[in-house]
Amino acid sequence: MLVNFHKYQGNGNDFIIIDGDSPAADLSSGQIRVLCDRRFGIGADGLIVIRLHDDADFEMVYYNADGHEASMCGNGGRCAAAYAFSKGLAGRSSSFIAYDGKHEGTIHGEEVKGKVYDVSISMADVSGVEKDENFYILDTGSPHYVEFVDKVAEIDVVAEGRKTRNSYRFFPDGTNVNFVEISGDRIFVRTFERGVEDETLSCGTGVTASAIAAYLETGNKGFQIHTTGGDFRVGFEEQKGVFKSIWLRGPAELVFTGTVEV
Repeated sequence: MLVNFHKYQGNGNDFIIIDGDSPAADLSSGQIRVLCDRRFGIGADGLIVIRLHDDADFEMVYYNADGHEASMCGNGGRCAAAYAFSKGLAGRSSSFIAYDGKHEGTIHGEEVKGKVYDVSISMADVSGVEKDENFYILDTGSPHYVEFVDKVAEIDVVAEGRKTRNSYRFFPDGTNVNFVEISGDRIFVRTFERGVEDETLSCGTGVTASAIAAYLETGNKGFQIHTTGGDFRVGFEEQKGVFKSIWLRGPAELVFTGTVEV
């Protein structure tokens, strides 16, 4: 079977995007794993299927690199909004259905060379944030553990993240693990992502969780957010411990298009 695809990345978090009308939209988990493999496939942190939807411009079905359907992916949603706009499936303002409900997407300004888009998406409300002495636990469409550390660049994210992700506390589904360093008005976030089972260059739901946790830790909502893959902006409002009007903004880039035989 021949699979036509688009490869997108959002601050280094990369995705294979497939049209839901294609027969290739019904790939098996094994086929998805092969396509996402960085040595034997196209290489990606996940695969996205875009389908038309009666109650929105489109639906985003997201699979992690392990081949299993996954929870909300913030960068995947931003790339999906850019893809839908480029394909004429939606305008600069769009609505889409994802794992955790309906989201709104916005393409800001003009794309750069027809490839790089400045994209923001709305995120689901967040409540029930759990605070421990050394960390926060919250769900931003995907479950996240946020730990504040010194010298985050020196952390072994894979080893330490894997311990927490597989710990008894989060059994059996696991969690995504973020290590965050606060420096003035800037936070640096590194994320171990479940389903990828590795550090990703950035994670949209992870930086959203980290921005909320940093606000709870310091009272500051205006942090500049840096990841290994690039920079983000996150906005939100708090009402009695419930976070609403959350948005995630950053670049989304078309890397290349192609056809692969599966």
